[in-house]
Amino acid sequence: MTALNPILNFLTQPAGSKATEILPLEMPGLADWLDTNSILQTLNSAFLILLAGDQHPQYAEAQTYLDKLSASPEWQTSAQFYLQSAELITQELEQACEKDAALKLNLEQMAATLETAKDEVAAANAVWSVLFPEGTGIWGQETERVDELRTQRTVTVEQLNPHPIENPAKQVLFTSNALLTMPLGSADLSNFDADFQSQLAEAADDPQLYWYDHPIPIGIAEESNEILYGLKHLNHAVEFERQQQPDITDKVNCVLSVSVTHERLQTLGKSYLKQVLAASEPLDQLNIFAFTETDTNSLIEKVLLPILEHSSLGDDAKAMLSVFGVDGRYGRHYSFLKAIVPLWYVFVDPEINATFKIDLDQVFPQAELLEQTGATAFGHLKTPLWGATGKDSADHPIELGMSAGALVNQRDIHKGVFTPDVTFPGSTLNPDEYVFFSKLPQALSTEAEMMTR
Repeated sequence: MTALNPILNFLTQPAGSKATEILPLEMPGLADWLDTNSILQTLNSAFLILLAGDQHPQYAEAQTYLDKLSASPEWQTSAQFYLQSAELITQELEQACEKDAALKLNLEQMAATLETAKDEVAAANAVWSVLFPEGTGIWGQETERVDELRTQRTVTVEQLNPHPIENPAKQVLFTSNALLTMPLGSADLSNFDADFQSQLAEAADDPQLYWYDHPIPIGIAEESNEILYGLKHLNHAVEFERQQQPDITDKVNCVLSVSVTHERLQTLGKSYLKQVLAASEPLDQLNIFAFTETDTNSLIEKVLLPILEHSSLGDDAKAMLSVFGVDGRYGRHYSFLKAIVPLWYVFVDPEINATFKIDLDQVFPQAELLEQTGATAFGHLKTPLWGATGKDSADHPIELGMSAGALVNQRDIHKGVFTPDVTFPGSTLNPDEYVFFSKLPQALSTEAEMMTR
């Protein structure tokens, strides 16, 4: 028996073999040659059953199925890949257990618990203890864990910020990140000028350099464009602020880092933004400043490097400029949106005291905020708690230097702004959630933190 056997055996029992069917797998008769999709599905099933070990009732069938396909010219590569992978996984875990006694003991305890577990909570916690320790001890003890986390994150405020934000429209630099990629095959590009279309067609032959979780394809319909959605609602939020406080006369500055998947989009990205924003409703409450990698490189060459030549920081500081940009790893654009603020303060506007990064798929529900909390979005940014100092629960000195809002899903906003966007699971889990269930600690943190004051 190997380390994975108990987990896979628990998760993949055949239908009807136990009271709780998590991921029931079926093996067809060996004489049945199925369509391509069914064969692929059965290959996956056979591989998982193989990892479940010979205690699984269909182990012999899975082994025979993979052996038979490994002799087939059409499926030989796939079947042999699965067979070799099962061997390598087993070997790697055995070697890890030989080197790590604590891991071996943990796996043994997990296997023993799965044999006697009387409910889903106990079984899930046993599996998570090995594969997802961050999730253990939460399900079924939500109230206790929320109270515990709130105690750990309780702070004692000793001094409020003596100089809180007074005019967010003028003193806060709003920032966000726009992710762009090449058009979809069905995209209608007729609204863009001919030169842009020509350059975009040439860029289509370039290799993709970077991958992001949800880039916006150029040419996507306006109602599906996250950039327009976020900026429109930020514009509406500022309009709402003006209605509440007519003395606000400043436009709000918003810096966008424009991250792209293809190199030539570094120059085309800004042209795209100009054209798509010009064709949409006016953003008359905002000053928008977009920075592509081309812009950040120019900023380095024309501003930062000349400054460093007259400093005593030396080559180490020049090496730090490698992280100053917007393309590539997530940390680059995030770091840029923090680094741009002191530069903005020095070179553009010394009245800037803070920055607030928004995600373009998130908006300020101003009417609900005012009704249910007594303050608008800008009103909350004026709190003297932002920038206050004090002690954490371990008596360490802290500064409350970051202001973060809670999230509520649009479908839940009618319930109120205090409705968490991530909730604890119900009485059952999906099969993958027995293995990795990121939503569980997220729900814990959301419940513990969300607007607790």
